[in-house]
Amino acid sequence: MTAPTVLVAFGSRNGGTAGIAEVIAATLREEGINADAREAAGVRDVHGYAAVVLGGALYNRTWHRDAQRFGRRFGATLRERPVWLFSSGPLDPAGAAGDAPPVPGVAALASRIGARGHRTFGGRLDENAKGFIARAMVRNGRGGDFRDRALISAWAREIAAALPQLAAGRTEAS
Repeated sequence: MTAPTVLVAFGSRNGGTAGIAEVIAATLREEGINADAREAAGVRDVHGYAAVVLGGALYNRTWHRDAQRFGRRFGATLRERPVWLFSSGPLDPAGAAGDAPPVPGVAALASRIGARGHRTFGGRLDENAKGFIARAMVRNGRGGDFRDRALISAWAREIAAALPQLAAGRTEAS
């Protein structure tokens, strides 16, 4: 039996969320699961994936538009497979805890597609940030890297552990 392939799609403006997606994909591969980390805007089809992890950066309590569009574009197909969601963005140590609830738009998507879980991870904002407001935040000392790689990897291992059980459940129900 071949290992399932998981798509880790993301919407990221300044690369912090892309970095989280890469950690998730790398951890899944370490666990023996094929995983592709791809920008959500570039994904044209999800039918070849056994599961999807979708993440978006948070800006003013709104998910990155590419992650939102991905959820709308593939909503019906996502309901047919296991999906996990993540957000990144809190720029403080508390945001690194991973237990903040999803913002309303993400919670609505999770409900619509039957997502199996959501995590919020700390974000990253550095001097190369795009946008006037982001650069001003960095100048005012509110930047930094608050991503907790150990926490991200632990969550990805939880997903990896759930995949064989989900596949077995589908086989038994068939």
